[in-house]
Amino acid sequence: MSSGFLGDDSDYSSPGNEENMYPTKNWVKFSLDLPMQKDKTIGKDFAYFTAGIVVLGDVIHKSVPEGLVSYADKKLFAPLDIINYKWQYTPQKVGNTAGGIQLRAIDFAKYGQLYKNKGLWNGIQILNKEWVEKSLDRKVKISTNDEFYGYLFWNKIFKINNKEYEVSYCSGRGGNKIFIFKDIPFVVVITSSAYNSPDAHLNADKMMTDYILPAIIGK
Repeated sequence: MSSGFLGDDSDYSSPGNEENMYPTKNWVKFSLDLPMQKDKTIGKDFAYFTAGIVVLGDVIHKSVPEGLVSYADKKLFAPLDIINYKWQYTPQKVGNTAGGIQLRAIDFAKYGQLYKNKGLWNGIQILNKEWVEKSLDRKVKISTNDEFYGYLFWNKIFKINNKEYEVSYCSGRGGNKIFIFKDIPFVVVITSSAYNSPDAHLNADKMMTDYILPAIIGK
C-alpha cells in the first residue's frame, strides 16, 4: 500500500481505483499499465491500492509450485486443519489475494493465532518468525490518523481506562476483523455483514472498546 503507482481506492477519481479495475478483462494488465505518481515516495507514502495486491498474488502464483491456491492449501491451510473455505478468483483464474476469501470464524482465529505464535503451530514452524515480525511491524504511517500499515496488516492502539493496547489486524469489507494483540494473550475475530455501511469499521472498533476488551481484561 505504498507503491509508486497512481492508484488510491479512497479517491474515486484516481485512475487506479479498484472500481476501474473490476470491469476489465485482465486485472494485472490494468495495474501494470497505470502511470507512476511522481510526487509519491515509494515505501513511505500510504495509499490503499487493491490493484497492487492483485499483482502481488499473480507474482506468487507464478513463483510457487502448482500455483497460489494449491500452494496455500498445502503450506498454510492444511497444517492449520482448515478445510472448509472458498477463494474468489481474478479473470485469469488466479486466487484473488486482494480479498473475498471465505473461512469459518474459528479458522480466521487460527490464522490470527498463527501470527500471535510468531509462525509456530503445534510445535511446527509454519511461517518464518522474522517474516511474521516484519509483517506485523509498523512499516508505513497512515497520514489521516494515528495508524500504521505492515505487510498487509493494519496496526493501531486501543485505549481503555487510559491504558494502551497495541493491535495488528486484518480488515475486511463489512467490518470483518482479525485482531492480534501485541502485549496481551488474545486474538479476537469479528464477523460482520455490514457491507456498504459507512459505520461498519467504526462499529467493529466500538465492539472492541466498549465490550470485548473490557471483558477480557477484567475491567
